[in-house]
Amino acid sequence: MPRAARLRAVRLVVVGLMVACAAPARAAGACTSSDARIVVETGAHRLVLCEREHEVAAFSVRLGRGGVGKTAEGDGKTPLGAYPLGEPRKSDRYGTFIPIGYPTPDQRRRGFTGGEVGVHGPHRWVRWMGSLVNSFDSSNGCVGLATDGEMTVIAAWVRSAHAATIELR
Repeated sequence: MPRAARLRAVRLVVVGLMVACAAPARAAGACTSSDARIVVETGAHRLVLCEREHEVAAFSVRLGRGGVGKTAEGDGKTPLGAYPLGEPRKSDRYGTFIPIGYPTPDQRRRGFTGGEVGVHGPHRWVRWMGSLVNSFDSSNGCVGLATDGEMTVIAAWVRSAHAATIELR
C-alpha cells in the first residue's frame, strides 16, 4: 500500500479511536489558538486536544499530588504555563510518555528546578484499575491518563496533528 494511503488509513483509525475513547468534544472553550496543541484545564482535571480553535477530544486526567504551580524538583506539583511537547515515546513505567519542556529557559533563570515532567499513561502496576486510576491526584507532577488506550489516541494525534505545545492552566 502506498505511504499516502497508509497515512490516511492510520488517521481514520485515530479519529475512530478518539470518538470511541474520548469524552464528548465541544466547540471552542479551551481551544483559543489556531495551532494544534494540548490544553490541560487543571481545575477541571481535563486534557483537551485542540485543532483550529476546536476541541477534537477530551480526557479526564490526574495531576500532581502537591497540586499545581511547580517551581521545584520534588514538590509533587504540576507546572502551569505553555511548554513545548516532545515526541511520544515508549516507557517501561507508563506505557507511553510525552515529555513536557518544563522548566523553560526563562524559568531556569528564575530558579525553577525539576524535569522529567510529561503526559503519560497509568503506572504499569495500577493499569488494571482503569478509570479508577484518576480518582485522586497521585503523580509526581505529571499529567496522567487512566488507560493505555487513551494514551495511544493522544500520542497518535500528537504525531498526526504535529502538535508541538501543551498549555497547562
